[in-house]
Amino acid sequence: MTKPHSSEDAFETIAPANDTAPPPSPEIGEAEAAAAESETVTRLEAEKTDLRDKLLRMLADMENLRRRTERETADARAYAVTNFARDMLNVADNVRRALESVPEEAAANAEGPLKGLIEGIELTERDLLKTLERHGVKKLEPQGQKFDPNLHQAMFEVPNPDVPNGSVLQVVQSGYVIGDRVLRPALVGVAKGGPKTAATGQEPAEAEADTSSGA
Repeated sequence: MTKPHSSEDAFETIAPANDTAPPPSPEIGEAEAAAAESETVTRLEAEKTDLRDKLLRMLADMENLRRRTERETADARAYAVTNFARDMLNVADNVRRALESVPEEAAANAEGPLKGLIEGIELTERDLLKTLERHGVKKLEPQGQKFDPNLHQAMFEVPNPDVPNGSVLQVVQSGYVIGDRVLRPALVGVAKGGPKTAATGQEPAEAEADTSSGA
């Protein structure tokens, strides 16, 4: 008769089967940990680079804003009186017309009240120009200079072979600038037919040929 198996015998029979599963390798665990750590470092480096780029862009934007604000503030300060100064040019023109209305001989021989009146008008003009200059408005003095289309407006040409072609011979109306901007161009008469100015790089003979060919 067969002897029944006890529970101990069953355990002993099954137990060896469990011993066949290999234990986890410590090398595999270390490799996974190293890979995870490397991935974390890479992610943090990318985040650091991104934050650094954002910070640099923000600093550049702030610097550009600061410079633009300073420039706009300086322009506002320099050109705040533009409209007022333009209106005051009419006053300056009238003062100049009053002086030019007196003949040179009469002004030179003036005595008494007339002399005082002329001197008072001259003093008024000087003070007016100085006041405008304190606010950045300067009067142009183009007489005898080379014509500059940025500052002058030619009203007519004057044939004169004794002066360089393109020179300002006559000022019809004074011009003014405020800061780096033209407040009002000077109205001038320009020489025609003389030798070219040195800035053009042409000799007088070449200038005459240009004039004749243009005719």
